[in-house]
Amino acid sequence: MDLMLLAKAAAMGVVEGLTEFLPISSTGHLILAGALLGFNDDKAKVFDIAIQTGAIFAVILVYWEKIRSTAKAFRYQVEAQRFVLNVFIGFLPAVVLGLLFGKLIKEHLFNPWVVATTFIVGGFIILWAERRQAAADDVQTGTFSRVQTVDHLTALDALKVGLVQCLAMVPGTSRSGATIIGGMLLGLSRKAATDFSFYLAIPTLIGAGAYSLYKERALLSMADAPMFAVGLLFSFLSAWVCVRWLLKYIATHSFVVFAWYRIAFGIVVLPTAWTGLVDWAP
Repeated sequence: MDLMLLAKAAAMGVVEGLTEFLPISSTGHLILAGALLGFNDDKAKVFDIAIQTGAIFAVILVYWEKIRSTAKAFRYQVEAQRFVLNVFIGFLPAVVLGLLFGKLIKEHLFNPWVVATTFIVGGFIILWAERRQAAADDVQTGTFSRVQTVDHLTALDALKVGLVQCLAMVPGTSRSGATIIGGMLLGLSRKAATDFSFYLAIPTLIGAGAYSLYKERALLSMADAPMFAVGLLFSFLSAWVCVRWLLKYIATHSFVVFAWYRIAFGIVVLPTAWTGLVDWAP
């Protein structure tokens, strides 16, 4: 196996792991990294989706205690059953709408102007959501977000967040950004929205990765195994660092810095697409 190819796979894995769970769109960053590294053929696009599984393993590790305790209590504890049901309800819209409209969206919306627009508009939505969150969680007035933890979510809350997650089918939106910020706008605290976004990512990204590998299996061979293994490993390691950092960060900070980053990144997309420097079509 070409060592340069393995180095590119490692770099792409790091980009995936660091951006998958931040509200800044991993897809947009993988497109840019792929263009810079010359790692953007059809097989590379399958690779980009498949290595999301590595990032998910990091989430499972970070949340292992909650996952393990829920699994043990599922047969007899109502709270555990409700939690699993809420994750399933939140996951379902992505399956249904993805199968119905995924191909149509890819044909018509995967272009640089949509990517740039969603980056910039998403940034302003985050700024708006954070302003609302600050008003909702006001210690002086004694008002707080309606849902403080994932255990307080209702089935309707889960469905709404799941529907919002489907916005991530539009390139540049960010799955984590849609679920976290959408959750906050729906009345979840920043912590509850972030936690539920991570739990929702487990079935969503594993399913997307498995489906992509199955659909494009003709492009792959056993010779590609080292490349995928390296990408998965580095995606896992970087995501583990990122998720642990983000959970600490949101305890004392807002997502405003990511909003301005998105706006700046969206502005970068326009001239690079106009000059042909980067092909922003995933």
